[in-house]
Amino acid sequence: MLTYREVFRVPQFGPLFAASALQGAASTTSGLALGVLVFTTTGSPLLSALSMFGASLAQLIGATLLMSAADRLPPRGALSGAALAFGVGTAVLAVPGLPLPLVFGIVLGEGAVAAVTGGVRYGLLNEVLPKDAYLLGRSVLNMCSGTMQVCGYAAGGVLVATLSPRGTLLVAAALYAAGATAAWFGLARRPPRAAGRPSVGETWRTNALLWSSAPRRRVYLSLWLPNGLVVGCESLFVPYRPDRAGLLFACAALGMLAGDTVTGRLVPARWRGRLGTPLLLLLAAPYLLFALRPALPLTLALAALASTGFSASLLFQERLMSLTPDAMTGQALGLHSSGMLTMQGVAAALAGALAQRFSAATAITVMATASVAVTLLLAPGLRRGGPVATGAHASADGPA
Repeated sequence: MLTYREVFRVPQFGPLFAASALQGAASTTSGLALGVLVFTTTGSPLLSALSMFGASLAQLIGATLLMSAADRLPPRGALSGAALAFGVGTAVLAVPGLPLPLVFGIVLGEGAVAAVTGGVRYGLLNEVLPKDAYLLGRSVLNMCSGTMQVCGYAAGGVLVATLSPRGTLLVAAALYAAGATAAWFGLARRPPRAAGRPSVGETWRTNALLWSSAPRRRVYLSLWLPNGLVVGCESLFVPYRPDRAGLLFACAALGMLAGDTVTGRLVPARWRGRLGTPLLLLLAAPYLLFALRPALPLTLALAALASTGFSASLLFQERLMSLTPDAMTGQALGLHSSGMLTMQGVAAALAGALAQRFSAATAITVMATASVAVTLLLAPGLRRGGPVATGAHASADGPA
């Protein structure tokens, strides 16, 4: 089994890691600042949740109309250009008196762009690493994301208190600009993975081909639904504990970091096909106890424990790559990422609406229950799909 040190020795992984880290820090910091700003202005749990996670809804636009660009754009230009665009948009969000429709327009626009760049980033990761190193490399990026979330939410809470939400948004814009610089000057010029021009028609054709395989469909649903419903729980941290929301987000991110570390580095290959469903159940079950309004220390521990279950996505991504041809990996991973984030946005909107009608604690419990139920429904089909065939690449149109 490869080590983390060997992964970092792979040419081009370091710059990709640095650019991802800066963008993750910017996204986390700006999301918390915008959520606090909108909640303070409107007092609405729904609008607060949508401001933090609404960009995920626009992932659907990118997935259905733009995703063919993930394999047909030069990676360096796509990643650096997108980071720069995010920085400009975040700076605009800091303008005082910005109308809410414009705020959400910017958020949704960033989400549509992020759908494509997710495919570009993870397709590039699959390209620069050896085939047997993808899970470990993705684990490193997930750990980086978790670390940036821990630091970003902790630092974001301090920045919001000291600089104000708008000042924090400007800091996030500067982080995006730094990420654009790291991508442009660190990554080598590399041609697109697939020939031809990006188009809506090509996006639809490849998506249909990816979706035509029953094993891939089951993997996609497992990557999207349980995960998204639990993010609906997390989207209510601000109304659930307005005074400790940053700490809750940080503990959840710390749990995700721990789960990705253990799963990516320590879990033997022979266990990977069996642990996906148990980890998805662990992802949701602790949130069922939020209905009891536990004391803050237990609440923080439950959030951290639940988030270790996010590491299930590593196992299902490895299975997805074993079922996908190399020429389609960017779009396949982009479809995973955008579908997952779209579901997160839908779940955040649903959770916010439930909290508006009942309470944040009740809404969190309902979303967690739904996640457990979906996981149990998907489990039999995943077992029939068999173990992960690591290193293998199925035909483009596997069994229907």
